[in-house]
Amino acid sequence: MSLKDKLVSSFIAFENHVDIDSKIHDIRSEAIKTFETEGFPTKKDEAWKYTSLNSVLKHDYSVFPKQENALEYNDIKKYFIHDIDTYKIVFIDGKYSSHLSETTHDGLDVCLMSAALNKPKYQLVIDNYFNKIATKDGLSSLNTAFSQEGAYIHIPKNKVVAKPIQILHFSTGNESTLLLQPRNLIVVEENAHVQIIERHQSVTDNPVLTNSVTEIAANKRAIVDYYKIQNDNKNASLIDSTFVDQKRESHVSVHTFSFGGKLTRNNLNFYQNGEHMDSTLNGVTIIGDKQHVDHNTLVHHIEPNCESHQDYKGIFNDSSTGVFNGKVIVNKEAQKTNAFQSNNNILLSDKSTINSKPQLEIFADDVKCSHGCTIGQLDESALFYMKSRGIPEKEAKGLLMYAFSNNVLKSVKIPELKQRITKIIATKLGVNIGFDL
Repeated sequence: MSLKDKLVSSFIAFENHVDIDSKIHDIRSEAIKTFETEGFPTKKDEAWKYTSLNSVLKHDYSVFPKQENALEYNDIKKYFIHDIDTYKIVFIDGKYSSHLSETTHDGLDVCLMSAALNKPKYQLVIDNYFNKIATKDGLSSLNTAFSQEGAYIHIPKNKVVAKPIQILHFSTGNESTLLLQPRNLIVVEENAHVQIIERHQSVTDNPVLTNSVTEIAANKRAIVDYYKIQNDNKNASLIDSTFVDQKRESHVSVHTFSFGGKLTRNNLNFYQNGEHMDSTLNGVTIIGDKQHVDHNTLVHHIEPNCESHQDYKGIFNDSSTGVFNGKVIVNKEAQKTNAFQSNNNILLSDKSTINSKPQLEIFADDVKCSHGCTIGQLDESALFYMKSRGIPEKEAKGLLMYAFSNNVLKSVKIPELKQRITKIIATKLGVNIGFDL
């Protein structure tokens, strides 16, 4: 039986454990029909032209973990950011871990999707926001069909969240192979501000596939800073689809740091439904061996007087492969749009590959839009200069590569997170960045 057939047949068993009388039942039922029709994407799909899921889908994944598997704090403490006080929402093999989580009732709704989907007190927000902006492609529909657990975050009007929120998903390896499908819904009301850090981490060598979907609604004058840290082990694969709906005068930034995992696919979609908004999409990718990272971005400028900024840096070694497919759409009504897109890459090996396709579709005539792509190697003259000043070649290369990615790091607004990412970059580059940030 193929994985697709297994998932379709497993949906019946899943429905037996949820409330089939709820409004979500119809959404799930429609979603599984879409997945049954669409299936998994292939390289015949233009958006997946350079990314094949064949090596990932060959495993017979367990869809429902057979038991709740506990992890102790000492097993995973290195994955937490301890330098800053945060709220924490922790999931282990797709199940909420209360003893590892630290949530709050300080005027926030920070709870589980399972509670939000089933309790009347959350029904209005679910009706207004759940599955409203997520695309109806095969993978997103698969997640919708099995949507049960994940983070539900509702920030009320005029609330500035006192500290960042960490969302952490761990897989234990107690299953020989495991498919996880977390679903996050984040609603930030008018004039509210929140910072969120998300991480998916396997603590096993067993194959793990995560198909994650996150919907973010940023209402009028809301500010959302979202950080994704992707530094998983070599047998873990992640398909991460994030959808952002922005209203008037909101500011949303999503930073994606991709350092680990077997295959990583990031689908990041921004929809600007209002004027005087700003969207920031930044990313740093540093991979080697046979790792594969694919960034697929969309910014849709629908109304006038808005800005978007994309800056993606990639460093590829060994036989690794990178993909950047970025699209900016400017509607006819979206006059006075400023849209900037940049993708710059360094290949450290003759066997490494990058496929880059920046795209602009402009239907307005009074805009400032630009896109660019560079692919090359380290600057030999700069390397020679540093070596002539007594810096060993290895450290010189590391400093040049750090400087190459530093533009993205500058826009990280949490100093402690910036320091953590810098340490990861230094480890990936094999150098000691011997200065304070």
